[in-house]
Amino acid sequence: MTAPFRFPRFFVTSPSPCPYLPGRQERKVFTELSGPHATELNDALGRIGFRRSQSVAYRPSCAGCAACVSVRVVTHRFVANATQRKLMRRHADLDVAACRPWATDEQYQLLRGYLATRHPSGGMIGMDDVDYADMVEQSPVNSVIVEYREPHDTPGAGRLLGACLTDRQADGLSMIYSFFATDVADRPGLGNFIILDHIARAREAGLPYVYLGYWVKGSARMAYKTKFRPLEVLGPRGWSLLPEENAAPVAPVETSLWGKVRV
Repeated sequence: MTAPFRFPRFFVTSPSPCPYLPGRQERKVFTELSGPHATELNDALGRIGFRRSQSVAYRPSCAGCAACVSVRVVTHRFVANATQRKLMRRHADLDVAACRPWATDEQYQLLRGYLATRHPSGGMIGMDDVDYADMVEQSPVNSVIVEYREPHDTPGAGRLLGACLTDRQADGLSMIYSFFATDVADRPGLGNFIILDHIARAREAGLPYVYLGYWVKGSARMAYKTKFRPLEVLGPRGWSLLPEENAAPVAPVETSLWGKVRV
């Protein structure tokens, strides 16, 4: 006999300094993802703006502030602009593979370099190898690590240049966390390329969305997300398209699509 589905219990964290808007406090509401219905619960919560971290689903619940907005790319309507097509051509030779969610030292060292360069004062800077393994391996849902490597005669032997922990949900791919090399002069835009690759992967799989997490209007760290259009935002009345005036400037859109992106 199948056990009845239990409505999840939700908890709220204590306020702490906001990492995006100076002078503000952040607070999160969260619940545990466990048991035989973890996947269904994660899918349902993802559609209403929750994100997964290990075996927990959370979303902002800040008193007097609603700046953090969930965003997702509409994959079947996405058309790469000139800058994005250039990135896809530049990185089309990368060896890309979706691997089981198993942490490696190679991934961890890449993460350390990424955090030291891009987020030296962020909350993850003190993460050790055990913390990283927990982030990757403690997943109660369908997760993979997508690796991006330099081309090599032996598949999988090239230098690791990027990685993304990704969940496959019922309606899309959720990019939990991505990181990449910042010291390779001839590989600019790796972070944007990883998003483009996920859009291609989702479309190939017939999935309508790629979830990019939260966007904060006015935060320079979040502006890159608005370059992937059409982009839907979650508001009080559900999902709707982000108005063009809120999007970051990009080159004109043309009609060609993916070129040589390998999925």
